[in-house]
Amino acid sequence: MTSRATNRRTVLLASAAALTAGCGSDDGGDGGTTTSAPATPSPPGTIVPAPPSPPATGTTSTAPSGPASPTGQALAKTSDIPVGGGTVFDKEKVVVTQPTAGEFKAFSAVCTHQGCLVNKVADGTIDCPCHGSKYRITDAAVVAGPAPRPLPAEQITVSGDSITLT
Repeated sequence: MTSRATNRRTVLLASAAALTAGCGSDDGGDGGTTTSAPATPSPPGTIVPAPPSPPATGTTSTAPSGPASPTGQALAKTSDIPVGGGTVFDKEKVVVTQPTAGEFKAFSAVCTHQGCLVNKVADGTIDCPCHGSKYRITDAAVVAGPAPRPLPAEQITVSGDSITLT
């Protein structure tokens, strides 16, 4: 019975060593081999790092952020903003409204519900396409939810016929 137990231990140890030597990375690959270089065996118990992953493409963030353009840059002409309406500036993540003639307001274009960008100003509201939130053009207060709070105000300067994000 002793020789049989010894053989079993030998087989188990040899199997464990073979499994350990065949393991590579946890990236779901084939044990660490690549097509760009021949596989080199690693000593048992050695951790072989996975090759770096290529950068992700086409990803976007919906996290709120500040203006994408430098401050002090002309954003629009006053004539570009309709009276009783507004214009959304996607790149700067800002919406500028003109509730009454000559009165300009600016707010973040990032919806306070889940961070989508508002996409239009119509019928006295700033509208988010994602879940239907609507904000008043006068003060960005929530008119229709699910947005939990108003759009934050942004600072603009109107000088002559130029609107500048400050």
